[in-house]
Amino acid sequence: MDILTAAQIAAFEAVLARVPPEDRARLHGLKDAAADAAAASAPHWDFDQPAHRAEEALQAAFGPALTDDHRRALVALWALEMPARVPAADLPQASLELYPEWIGRLADFLTAAADPYDRDFWAKDVRISLVLSVPGARTQMIDLSSPMGPGQILRHAREGWGWSVIPAYAAAQAWKPWLEVHTESRELGDFNEAGWDRAWATAAEILKRRPEMAGMLGSSWFYDPPLETISPRLAYLRVNPLKHGAFMVHQGPGEIHTQRAGASSPTRAALIEKGEYTARSWIVAWPRAALIKWADARKAQGLSEAA
Repeated sequence: MDILTAAQIAAFEAVLARVPPEDRARLHGLKDAAADAAAASAPHWDFDQPAHRAEEALQAAFGPALTDDHRRALVALWALEMPARVPAADLPQASLELYPEWIGRLADFLTAAADPYDRDFWAKDVRISLVLSVPGARTQMIDLSSPMGPGQILRHAREGWGWSVIPAYAAAQAWKPWLEVHTESRELGDFNEAGWDRAWATAAEILKRRPEMAGMLGSSWFYDPPLETISPRLAYLRVNPLKHGAFMVHQGPGEIHTQRAGASSPTRAALIEKGEYTARSWIVAWPRAALIKWADARKAQGLSEAA
């Protein structure tokens, strides 16, 4: 498949053309080293690390003259190199078929040139353009390497959230790298049960090509068990993986979880305001064997229904 259309190439080149020729030359000079630094940091637990490395390279090159046009131009430069990067990642068709929409959205967003460049969007665009994260569904992106260390497992158990997580961690060989799913808030069309099933199924196909990986995990307030009662429409996010072999690890409360949990629901916001609900982040970890088994059964069911 062609990774970039002629229109997308023209769009990325137009974004690059917004900075002066001498600045474009600097960007060309720094892009490879910045990409290498970003890729080296990608397995860190902090999703934003590749964007931090890109920002450091830009700051070193432009100092106080750095603008969001430079950031967009660097992403555009990397996007123009995706025809080489995407095949090198050895992705399944389930992910590849999503690229036309994801790249089209990236081109449209960079062309629109909204200021300031939202830090979360910048982090996601760095990862997508460098193929450090890949499409999982229309709304979900999948990081190709994330850790889950034993420290948070032991903390979960010591703080009274249950000891069964320890044998689950060992059985999954969870010290290996994991895929990790993230939500792309600029396109929420697949934030529903079918969309999340598609993302988990895409992860299973990636795992089949990467036997060194432990499975896929997600980390968010929306896996919090009390939401099954407070916001039952979100229960599938936690319940569906747990039904098919996933396990959960408590991470804890935090201001960012409170903000996000209350932002889209007056009900949750009111409970938080009254002190009747504390939003907590949890990891849902779906080990590779169980996830692949679920995805293969889902695929077989779909084929039989189609027949």
